[in-house]
Amino acid sequence: MRIDVLTLFPEIFESPLRASLLGKAIADGVLTVALTNIRDFAADRHRTVDDAPYGGGAGMVMKCEPIFAAVESLRSVNSLERVILLSPRGRRLDQTRVRELAAAPDLVLLCARYEGVDERVSQALVTEEISIGDYVLSGGELPALVLIEAISRMLPGVVGDWESVETDSFYAGPLGPPQYTRPPVFRGMEAPAVLREGNHAAIRRWRRKEALRATRARRPDLLVNLTEEDQKLLAEIERETSAQAVPPADAKKENRS
Repeated sequence: MRIDVLTLFPEIFESPLRASLLGKAIADGVLTVALTNIRDFAADRHRTVDDAPYGGGAGMVMKCEPIFAAVESLRSVNSLERVILLSPRGRRLDQTRVRELAAAPDLVLLCARYEGVDERVSQALVTEEISIGDYVLSGGELPALVLIEAISRMLPGVVGDWESVETDSFYAGPLGPPQYTRPPVFRGMEAPAVLREGNHAAIRRWRRKEALRATRARRPDLLVNLTEEDQKLLAEIERETSAQAVPPADAKKENRS
């Protein structure tokens, strides 16, 4: 897969693209990430890429001419069928969209700065706008890195054990289950016995139940398309939660006295 990144600050990407699984994927040729400096396509000697907005207002707006020229320079290496603007106005990124994008042969990621880009860029070049959350950053570089990292995990051969991907939060709906490793007891906190006893069926059931428990408490909107087994586990969780909420009989007597 090839990802072309258009940015005013290519240096932001240099270290992350060399590190960890992402760096290995690029080194192994599973993923190609090419950086294009939009400023190289400015027409004047000052390499101007922004200007004051029409109608007045604070800040500056990225000019359309350098961006059009930068995107069009990629025609020989990229299909330009998916030009994505990282923007707070975009669709919120989720795992479903990550999986869809990972199936594409190539992408162009456009990193906005300042007050954004001239709207004509969105009208004529951009096929989709993506946001990574409802908060403000200085530019689209970090969101682009988030998207690249998420996509890379979906590419065959990047993560050595595919089960690690399949059990990630959001991959198949619910959040991921709690995880434990050695030592079995640390400062009085014990790793669940079921995880240490080697019964794989019991471990699978425990992990699914705890994943559902966490999702029910933190992201109930993700509890969709559940299996019959999931429904039974959720019913168990409901009963356990209700039982914990009811005070013991002795406590009731004390309250009445």
